[in-house]
Amino acid sequence: MRPALSLVMGVVVIGSLANPAAAQYGATDGEWRAFAGDAGSTKYSSLDQIDADNVGSLDIAWRRPLVDPSYLEMNPELRYSNVSSAAPLVIDGVGYVPNSIGLVEAFDVETGETLWAQPPYGGIEDLRGAGTRGVAYWSEGDEERILVQRGEYLYALRPDTGALFDDFGDGGRVHLTIGLAEGARYRWGGAPTVVRDVVVLGQSMSDTFQTKEAIRGDVRAFDVRTGELRWVFHTIPQAGEFGTDTWADDSYAYSGHAPVWALFAADEELGYVYMPVSSPTNDMYGGHRGGDNLYGQSIVCVDATTGERVWHFQTVHHGLWDYDPPAAPILMDLTVDGREVKAVVQLTKQAFAFAFDRVNGDPIWPIEERPVPQSAAPGELTSPTQPFPTKPPPFDRQGATIENLIDFTPELRVEAVEITDRYVIGPMFTPPSIRGDGPNDRQGTIQLPGSQGGADVQGGAFDPETGYLYIPSITSPFVADILEGNPDRTNLNYVKGSRQWIGGPRGLPLFKPPYGRITAIDMNRGEIVWMTPNGDGPRNHPAIAHLNLGKLGVPGRPAPLLTKTLLFLGEGSTNLPGGSRVPEGMPPQIVTNYGGRTFRAYDKATGDVIWETELPAGTLAPPVTYMAGGRQYLLVATGDTDTPGETLAFALPQ
Repeated sequence: MRPALSLVMGVVVIGSLANPAAAQYGATDGEWRAFAGDAGSTKYSSLDQIDADNVGSLDIAWRRPLVDPSYLEMNPELRYSNVSSAAPLVIDGVGYVPNSIGLVEAFDVETGETLWAQPPYGGIEDLRGAGTRGVAYWSEGDEERILVQRGEYLYALRPDTGALFDDFGDGGRVHLTIGLAEGARYRWGGAPTVVRDVVVLGQSMSDTFQTKEAIRGDVRAFDVRTGELRWVFHTIPQAGEFGTDTWADDSYAYSGHAPVWALFAADEELGYVYMPVSSPTNDMYGGHRGGDNLYGQSIVCVDATTGERVWHFQTVHHGLWDYDPPAAPILMDLTVDGREVKAVVQLTKQAFAFAFDRVNGDPIWPIEERPVPQSAAPGELTSPTQPFPTKPPPFDRQGATIENLIDFTPELRVEAVEITDRYVIGPMFTPPSIRGDGPNDRQGTIQLPGSQGGADVQGGAFDPETGYLYIPSITSPFVADILEGNPDRTNLNYVKGSRQWIGGPRGLPLFKPPYGRITAIDMNRGEIVWMTPNGDGPRNHPAIAHLNLGKLGVPGRPAPLLTKTLLFLGEGSTNLPGGSRVPEGMPPQIVTNYGGRTFRAYDKATGDVIWETELPAGTLAPPVTYMAGGRQYLLVATGDTDTPGETLAFALPQ
């Protein structure tokens, strides 16, 4: 059994905050001060004005477009996405959110009226851009700042006016190629994380790998007052650093990527940042990078002041499945077998919830290294084992196996088996396989969970009062195929192929439902409490309508919101930011069921639907709740390619 966990001894955090925020107890004081409510990514608020008895009376109190009209006055031809992944912050009665071109707008949270809109730094020529997932807020004494990343820059704004702090970086902004390798470009669609007096940022990097040499996706932290670079963490360790022995033949020296494209979590009292690091180059073939390849597909805890590694755990060794940890880890205070544990939990695309002591990285329950199938691709160096948590159980279907194929009718089961005949199938961690050109050749490996999970960018929500974790997940397969590399274009022996979604017979899904579900887990015991489908799914498809099936679930990626009384969840969107329809290769009859317009309130104890409403379009961004003027509001962003994007504010009638 490999020592997947390592702890750096002697790293001690000294000092305290005057008023340390409880990063694992949710949003406080009726506000929403971080992307997920708190730095611990709980997506929880203790507000209870809206409850099971009155949620059916919710009305739309106000609505506002995703892009303020003032920008359209500047450029009437302005183009932008109708889909938002951003969660507004709500602080002292003001909302702050990046719009669909990445500029921050401040609004009155009781009326939705714009208070100020961030001017484009370069004037009208700088209006082009893409939205991000949110902004960060920092304060100390009388000082306070809004920090936002847009394109290649980090900006520090005055919360009252949106004006730049001229003493931050170069005239109010920092160029985010600082500290990166020469020639590196920077992009990210995340939300900055503020811990004490640093702001931490990740990166987004292309999934198209042309060579085995690539730029690393290092994590960096900047001073919130000056914009000065405070530290850089090498997501692929370099000479003399811990972890290089997990890269055979010094392959760490030329390998790249492994960014944190998801979001961070932080314990402000400990002064620790928890980083979900993703795949190194190449994410589906690793013959050029033997070994486990730290810190690829790992959760890494670092000291926020210095960037030094405190502990790490690798959730996938020598990654080949695009099983990047897709969402921020979630901080929890638990009671396990009578002992109090400061925990951190990482949800994965594999449908696992890896649970650790967040102080030292010790697993809360044993994590077993189990043998997994090995690759037949020439030169590949598959890890003989992968880590499997013993608790909690998996929260979604695992393994592209015959037993997991749909069996609504015997005929559909036979047709589903016939579809798999052209592919390699097997249990989870069956490696990608070479796609052949011949009529009888295999077309790759069917992978379940696929590259969208299991869990994905939507993450989960945690109730600190009950210890229950709520996880929206999807059952969606994916073809993991690789092709021989063309030596005129790449020095990789194999490159990834079509990576297509794969459907089942007659336009139905290939595997058993639910295709979108919610799972509630008691994290004090590590046991599933209930699971329920989220949405109808293809229950009215002509091939199965006569069976009068119950809900089959919608495979969207909606983010949850948890309050003291209810769990709120949409069905996701058929579009991602930028208007791209997902996933490629999905037939039209299934696209219509990928995401949906219904937004629901669930009973937290049972999973029963308490209330539902139809939105103008699907929703991707996390809902947000807060108190203002004596009323609890619920903000939900909607939009798709054919529907203008807007934010809706629900509240009870006055």
